[in-house]
Amino acid sequence: MDSATSEDSVTSETPDTRTPLGASADNGLKIVVVGGFGVGKTTLVRSVSEIRPLSTEETMTRAGETVDDISEVRGKSATTVAFDFGRISLDTRNILYLFGAPGQERFWFLWDRLFAGTLGAVVLVDTRRIDDSWYAIDRLERHGTPFIVACNDFGGPAHTPEQIRAALDLDPHVPLIDCDARSRESSKRVLITLVEHLKSLYVSRAPELAL
Repeated sequence: MDSATSEDSVTSETPDTRTPLGASADNGLKIVVVGGFGVGKTTLVRSVSEIRPLSTEETMTRAGETVDDISEVRGKSATTVAFDFGRISLDTRNILYLFGAPGQERFWFLWDRLFAGTLGAVVLVDTRRIDDSWYAIDRLERHGTPFIVACNDFGGPAHTPEQIRAALDLDPHVPLIDCDARSRESSKRVLITLVEHLKSLYVSRAPELAL
């Protein structure tokens, strides 16, 4: 698969004109997309956002070659240095805010602030570089933030769900799905899976919260 799956690519399914948010919306829900360097976080936010996303991508220079390992993402020419931001209207009163976290280790200090007030998270994984996702999962578990895992399609060798779960040491209850971050429909399915997971967690914990 070509470099269209890298984070600096723009999906062909993303429309040029997005629908503005209605003035009546008053309830914001926050979701964070995390993962390793170059796994497609920016691409996912771009593909699914109904507005033109806010992006803090900067062109990668030779100076960064000694800091960032780009050996597995040769087609990547830009990188997120703060966060990406997108938005989806769920209905007339509720909106979903999407934050894409930077992947490089030198920007991980921003993650704690991005996680504040988060409803849940998507951990995006490149199965060619599974080890790059360890930190994201560990950090979310430390924060007690519910999450799902989505494997972005980079055309690498196929792995069974069992192999991926074992490599990531995933809890059996954490949803694991495949996706193509360039596709709006696929990215929407990722978010729907997360919302359904959050709903099931809330229902299962409701009796405890009532005590």
